[in-house]
Amino acid sequence: MSFTGKYELQSQENFVPFMKALGLPDEQIEKGKDLKSISEIVQDGNKFKFTVTTGSKVLQNEFTIGEETEMETLTGQKVKTTVHLEGKNKLVADLKGVKSVTEINGDTLTSTLTSGDISYKRISKRI
Repeated sequence: MSFTGKYELQSQENFVPFMKALGLPDEQIEKGKDLKSISEIVQDGNKFKFTVTTGSKVLQNEFTIGEETEMETLTGQKVKTTVHLEGKNKLVADLKGVKSVTEINGDTLTSTLTSGDISYKRISKRI
């Protein structure tokens, strides 16, 4: 299944506790929790380009399945990771202690970030 498309954030769970656990300042968390977010994914075979625009902040990462790459995290930190494809619709990576799982199911994109025992879930719909 292709991940390519634009997705608008519909709902999120545990944003505030997860961002606090990552060490983001309260002011930044308050500003970010209600912002509209658009994710754009371009998939070309095993190559991916993810662009997430939240308010005025743009986070962009490119990677190839199974190859080590440097990615920027939510906190702006650069980390080396390898993204793996599980099945045909699930991308999994370990971003320096934060497990990232992005899954496509029809027009729904679900991203779950887990750090320790706290998970942050984002559900977006294709637009």
